[in-house]
Amino acid sequence: MYRLFCDSNCELWHTTVKELGLNVIRMPYTIGNEEYFYDMGENTDFKGFFDQMKKGAVPKTSALNEYAYTEYFEPVLARGEDIYYVTFSHQMSGTFGAMKNVIAQLKEKYPDREIRYKDSKTISLGSGFVTYYAALKYKEGATMDELDAYLDELIPHTATYFVVDDLTYLYRGGRVSGVSKVVGNLLGIKPILYFNEEGKIINLTKAKGLKKALSVLRDYMRAKGSELDKYRVFVLQADCEDVAENFVKSLKEEFGDLDIHVQPVGPVIGSHCGPGTIGLIFHCSER
Repeated sequence: MYRLFCDSNCELWHTTVKELGLNVIRMPYTIGNEEYFYDMGENTDFKGFFDQMKKGAVPKTSALNEYAYTEYFEPVLARGEDIYYVTFSHQMSGTFGAMKNVIAQLKEKYPDREIRYKDSKTISLGSGFVTYYAALKYKEGATMDELDAYLDELIPHTATYFVVDDLTYLYRGGRVSGVSKVVGNLLGIKPILYFNEEGKIINLTKAKGLKKALSVLRDYMRAKGSELDKYRVFVLQADCEDVAENFVKSLKEEFGDLDIHVQPVGPVIGSHCGPGTIGLIFHCSER
């Protein structure tokens, strides 16, 4: 028997996590000198968090240490159970170095137990998309080998596109230059980014104005979307609910009555993309 793990950077909603029986590794963030661990939205003050950012607060995120991973994993192994962990993109954090060290140590201590992990090669609800369908297979009784094969097929067909409202936050994270930030914000330039097959964020194109940027997101879904009637579509919004609602309306007008789920961006991801971000996740023919 094995337990299915995910991390809070997959951003699945807390009720969904409970329904699926997932074990969640909570990732930390700090704002106003207070450290928090994202609770999948259960008691999160999303508006308060983004309001602080708009007023100039600079939240920080950090990697988990080896002790934290041991605290999550060892009790499961000690009960005689194995672990399968669907992670967010390893390109996005140094936390997985600590995780791999702990796994090596625990395998020596529990040689009969197995610990596997699968890099979703995306983050936020892109990783949540992969985790959600992994959990459905898990609940159906899939073995670890069967889950490996299923996710190896699903991950390359998981599209994560997003547009940011203010380049300041990407600039802080080193994604754009200082000149690009100033000029882009003055001209209303909105970069459209996505996760490539390696799990890296790529600046795909840019659009002038949010309306045009959202039109570009629809274009990509039209060009690359596949089996949209079979898989959920996720729309992410960072303190811009009205924009997200109108975006969903435009998607349904074009693509029909899809199973679209709208969720807020959590504080860990929001620390890097900033308020006003809109994301679109769907099953695709290719990333």
